[in-house]
Amino acid sequence: MKISIGCDHAGYEFKENVKRILQKLGHEVIDFGTNSKESVDYPDFGLKVARSVADGSVDRGVTICWTGNGMNMAANKVKGIRAGMALSVEMAYLTRLHNDANVLTLAAKYTPEADVEEILKTFLETDFEGGRHSVRVGKIMAAES
Repeated sequence: MKISIGCDHAGYEFKENVKRILQKLGHEVIDFGTNSKESVDYPDFGLKVARSVADGSVDRGVTICWTGNGMNMAANKVKGIRAGMALSVEMAYLTRLHNDANVLTLAAKYTPEADVEEILKTFLETDFEGGRHSVRVGKIMAAES
């Protein structure tokens, strides 16, 4: 799978670990930065990730900032994006299963390091359930029009 990734300065070290895990799992990673702890504006990187998913350049995206909130808000401004935050494996599972999320948002401050690999695997391997959830996701997507 081809996955884009982006973070702000507070998520830089966390992003580097996520990137290593994704590559270890056999995924191609497109890294939009940032590439240091120097202060940057999270929307610049979250929007790049979201746009790459929306235009089909990649299959999925991962955004990371300190709390995850800013990146999640930024990514969800891009038409066609359903970014979901996951602080646990169950959240990763449900955001794919019920919400058909195409961008995973992680919080460098709150996501347990020991769970990161399983969160990523779950997000990437879980299929959208469809059914009653398709109607709900359709309503979200219709709001973009």
